Amino acid sequence: MSKKILVTGGLGFIGSHTVVELQNEGFEVVIIDNCSNSSEDVLDGIAAVTGQRPHFEKFDLREKAEVQQFFSKHEDVIGAIHFAASKAVGESVENPLLYYENNLGVLIYILQELTKKGSANFIFSSSCTVYGQADQMPITEDAPVKPAESPYGNTKQVGEEIIKDVCKVNPQLASIALRYFNPIGAHPSNEIGELPLGVPQNLVPFITQTGVGLREQLSVFGDDYPTPDGTCIRDYIHVVDVAKAHVAALQRLLDGKNDENFEVFNLGTGTGSSVMEVIQSFERVSGEKLNYRVAPRRAGDVIQAYADTQKANDVLGWKAHSSLDDAVGSAWNWEKKIRNHEKASI
Repeated sequence: MSKKILVTGGLGFIGSHTVVELQNEGFEVVIIDNCSNSSEDVLDGIAAVTGQRPHFEKFDLREKAEVQQFFSKHEDVIGAIHFAASKAVGESVENPLLYYENNLGVLIYILQELTKKGSANFIFSSSCTVYGQADQMPITEDAPVKPAESPYGNTKQVGEEIIKDVCKVNPQLASIALRYFNPIGAHPSNEIGELPLGVPQNLVPFITQTGVGLREQLSVFGDDYPTPDGTCIRDYIHVVDVAKAHVAALQRLLDGKNDENFEVFNLGTGTGSSVMEVIQSFERVSGEKLNYRVAPRRAGDVIQAYADTQKANDVLGWKAHSSLDDAVGSAWNWEKKIRNHEKASI
């Protein structure tokens, strides 16, 4: 039987780490990426880690004819892991139509092709943003899905609804939505990691870029929240742990162990860490003092969000293993490596 898996957005942060874990488990991977927020150089990093270069096709998944052509050419694809999407909350507010076209149109094109196959497996890259400001901590998969705070969050909610509706009428399509909390870090080999284009939208790359001198100062948005130190709390999970969860979810579908043909799992550590705790972790692992200042609260930020991971632990047989210091330390090592590489190439 074929072991060929399509990974859309496979050159991105979580996608590339998942490709590594898939190849380590003996899967044949074919990546589609338009490199709008990634680089073909990532292929070299994946090959350096696994000793194997995945197949790669560069095109924009918004081109429906190209998606159809791809599936005609790769008839032996047995499953897809779908990462390709725009993911900046602020940008989605400014340009909602781009987000709806990119995140929902592309999802529809891929599902149309998978449902033609008779039997197929689909893993969807979802997000804890679907919960909004949850009423209770930790957040279980049964927590109500609140009205989205942004078009980005809405695309994840609507994306899940689309998959659920398609699964209802296509019993041969087995699907799992993985709701990530806050993936951070880099592969321990230092061959792949997070490479944000422009100003980072997320906390940890902004911290490491400030630590390495690329950014002058980190802004901590609000220190008057109702939390122990006044800063927002999130569940920061090592990207390699997240990647391994995708392999566990895929294997569950391939083995026919799923209870329903649409399932949802939280991916987190189960522990919340405040912005200040992440800064303190960086200072611990790096030995550097971070230049930061407290700034006014940012619109749309939820106070706290951390996962109840019991379902993923029990049902998927998956658990996050890395500590906050492990994850932040790997991000710092990766940051230093890419900046040293840039200096060496000047």
